[in-house]
Amino acid sequence: MRTPLSDEFGMDIALFAFSYMPEVVAAVTNAGGMGVLGAVRFTPDELRDALDYLDKEVGGKPYGVDIVMPAKTEAIAGMELTELHGMLEKMIPQEHRDFVERLLQEHGVPPLPDDVEKPLDLLGWTDTTARPQVELALERDIKILVNALGPPPQDIVDEAHRHGVKVAALVGRKDQALKQRARGVDIIVAQGTEAGGHTGEVATMVLTPEVVDAVAPAPVLAAGGIGSGRQIAAALALGAQGVWTGSIWLDTFECGQPEAMYRKFHAAASNDAVRSRSYTGKPARLLRTEWTEAWDDPETPAPLGMPLQYMLNADAQARIRAAGKEELLGTPIGQLVGSMTRTRSVREVVDALRADYARAVAALPVLEETS
Repeated sequence: MRTPLSDEFGMDIALFAFSYMPEVVAAVTNAGGMGVLGAVRFTPDELRDALDYLDKEVGGKPYGVDIVMPAKTEAIAGMELTELHGMLEKMIPQEHRDFVERLLQEHGVPPLPDDVEKPLDLLGWTDTTARPQVELALERDIKILVNALGPPPQDIVDEAHRHGVKVAALVGRKDQALKQRARGVDIIVAQGTEAGGHTGEVATMVLTPEVVDAVAPAPVLAAGGIGSGRQIAAALALGAQGVWTGSIWLDTFECGQPEAMYRKFHAAASNDAVRSRSYTGKPARLLRTEWTEAWDDPETPAPLGMPLQYMLNADAQARIRAAGKEELLGTPIGQLVGSMTRTRSVREVVDALRADYARAVAALPVLEETS
């Protein structure tokens, strides 16, 4: 499971792991891969604390930070945070607010208790909120800075390179990969539609070799539906120099999910991971719930653009979690959920990937030459 790219970063295995949980990131890095912290949900102070934790836990081993600076958004670059938030709040129609409140009332979801902190609704997927995250990340000894939803701004790419940090970016099509390379992105993550969160429509098996050929000799990571050593072997056979994983880490003890969420993972089928705009306004693969079903109803208002849809939903999602309403409780997750049967530690997952990869490679038939 080693490749030139993993050797470049000093990794034991070519396994990159995206997670919002610092505990997962540290555990993957310490197991020989590279954990990548998803920063979008963090305030600057929270991100600083998370990076402090990682620096302490990994002891110089490689880790990265993932940001989200969309190429297309309702936000205006360069605005001061308070002004931006106020402008965006006014753009959310009352019709949408009323629909969300009716849905919550239908399911008996009460307001947040007074002792529960109001959730952050404007996350780090605007220029104003993402740039402080980039600055904090580049103050540390990170190895890669990763962006999603379009090419990162040129000045961000240049600043990362000045710090000696490689830039990676997620794509769902070949033309997107070419745009990323033109911007100076070093590593392309070819993310198939099977993946959780924001994802396109092309499957991993088709997308990976397409992108590998298009951007050669730049390294490519395969992503989307990868949760076994067999799938890692297939990704490397397609020309990838490693795999980018995400959903598999949701079903680990270190991820700290509510027990109800773990139960839902283990009961779900692969087709219970659906693409929906109900979460962020952009197509994202989520666990099917009565929340996603309600937003798919033709009588429902159309989801808003990013970041308005999440701003509309943030308080509602916090209320759902606080009330423990399982029928509404969901998360971004990929089609891999259909393979989740039990919760394990990160170390157990990594060990299983290693062993399964070795078995898969050893079992491959050897083609005999013909005269």
